Amino acid sequence: MNEKDVHKIIELAKKSPIEVCGFLLGRKVGNTLTVEEARETRNRLNSPVEFEIDPLEIAEVLDEAEEKGLEIVGIFHSHLKCPPMPSGKDLKGMNLWRNVWLIVTPSGEFRAWTIENGELKELEVEIR
Repeated sequence: MNEKDVHKIIELAKKSPIEVCGFLLGRKVGNTLTVEEARETRNRLNSPVEFEIDPLEIAEVLDEAEEKGLEIVGIFHSHLKCPPMPSGKDLKGMNLWRNVWLIVTPSGEFRAWTIENGELKELEVEIR
């Protein structure tokens, strides 16, 4: 993931009174994911403790990714007052969206997660 996108997501989290959210667009080759772009979306719950992305906006992002020769490889969102670890609701979402979940905090912490074989697994984020 490039440093510019990580900083962009953290800056969004710093400035927002609600959880920010969006998609990570890129490519998957073997077990390696390369994030090319972070695409912000609107949190339709307008909540400081949970997020939800409008299905129509998901379709728009899917179309944008396809036009660029990319795919959705991850989801990002912020936790405003708790560590960057998946909440119970996040875990339910992770079971539906089986890709990387990047969670950031306004203080600049970030961690990436996925579910493999029913188990939560932390992933290494390589900044370039």
